[in-house]
Amino acid sequence: MHIQNLLIKQFVWQPTGQQLELFSLLEEFLSTFRPSTCFVLKGYAGTGKTTTISALVNVLPTLNKRSVLLAPTGRAAKVMSHYSGRKAYTIHKKIYRKKSAATIEMDFVLADNQHENTLFIVDEASMIADDGLQFFSRSLLDDLIRYVQSGANCSLMFVGDSAQLPPVGMLESPALDANYITANYQLHTFHYELREVVRQRQDSGILFNATRVRDDIDLEQQQESLPFPQFHTKGFSDIFRMNGDRLIEGLHYSYDKFDVENSIVICRSNRSANLYNQHIRNQILFRDEEITGGDLIMVVRNNYYWLQQHDEKNTGFIANGDLAKIRKVSNVHEQHGFRFADIALEFLDDDELDPILCRVLLDSLHVDSPNMPHEQQQILYNSIAQDYMDIPAKKDRLEAIKKDPYYNALQIKFAYAITCHKAQGGQWPCVFVDQGFLNDEMLNTEFLRWLYTAITRATKQLFLVNFNPKFYGE
Repeated sequence: MHIQNLLIKQFVWQPTGQQLELFSLLEEFLSTFRPSTCFVLKGYAGTGKTTTISALVNVLPTLNKRSVLLAPTGRAAKVMSHYSGRKAYTIHKKIYRKKSAATIEMDFVLADNQHENTLFIVDEASMIADDGLQFFSRSLLDDLIRYVQSGANCSLMFVGDSAQLPPVGMLESPALDANYITANYQLHTFHYELREVVRQRQDSGILFNATRVRDDIDLEQQQESLPFPQFHTKGFSDIFRMNGDRLIEGLHYSYDKFDVENSIVICRSNRSANLYNQHIRNQILFRDEEITGGDLIMVVRNNYYWLQQHDEKNTGFIANGDLAKIRKVSNVHEQHGFRFADIALEFLDDDELDPILCRVLLDSLHVDSPNMPHEQQQILYNSIAQDYMDIPAKKDRLEAIKKDPYYNALQIKFAYAITCHKAQGGQWPCVFVDQGFLNDEMLNTEFLRWLYTAITRATKQLFLVNFNPKFYGE
């Protein structure tokens, strides 16, 4: 009972019955703490996962243990830092290192885990893939587990919500599946799922409706078809119905009350996000330029060049999904059949990263795919390669191309409206969710997870935009 009592003392509220059960299991886990164990903590939105993690982080030093907080994206790490009061890192930044700072090759290796007696707590673990598509080795999940186990008496804790969207191209989230982890990584896996929304959050319309959608997801897995989820907005002050013709008015309100950076529109597709971004820039922000200072953008492809140009000792990279604000735009020009600009960027989710100067590929702003299609990238590469044909040795020629600023131009999109996959892991005070095209056949687990993930991005106010009347049970 010693560890349970420590957790109770650190808890902000009176723990629920489920939370007390969780504390008991955490005591067993921490009492048998070793690299071959792992803990998977799942939970609905509003069930107290973050409060539990905050309490756990404060208790660990009393047990002569340390903690390292990790998340899949910069925005998720920032959210984790905020609720825990401790610095959180992105998984990639923590576990990978370049072989050499002198090259721009994608030659990343697992870093040395210098930690001892440390619990690595990974939030938003539903986003972690185990699909073999990482360029580092077999998968991000595999690398993370190997990195943690290479330390001296270190262990892992995965935290997340299995009702959220799984990694792209996957049906389930492997890092939140205790059986999967046990079978594939031979870890003794403790696991618990919190389902009861804590009393302090029960007056939230966002959480009330999120929980209803979460329950529908469980129901859908038990039957072949299901009716539309039933939203309830009456009686709540934080969730609203909105027709599309009121959206501009709503965004004006949100930008005035919460600021542009604290508002987001979540869409079903990149095409829809592009249209929203265009309308928002033209009709609300009154920006006629293609891109200008003050614009919010999201990086849509990993980049290994510009951080090193800014600081040659920097062995990190700008990650797909990083959010930034443009400070200045200059040298808009055309080259190799594409359009470019030089910009000064300030990253929003990394306080340690100074603003940098870089070249961006303006064409990426407008494509309806997640980033520039492969065919277009190949055309750009072939054109750049022509500039280096005078270098006789193929190896030297390729090395020169890889250092070309056009070859390394940052791919970006505007970030006033984004897809749900891009929003996952982040939170905004005010969120507008656009239903998008939907027919009865599309009402399945995939859509419900999209919907659940989208509405749980909001912390203060949620606007449901263009939703079919069938969604409202009031």
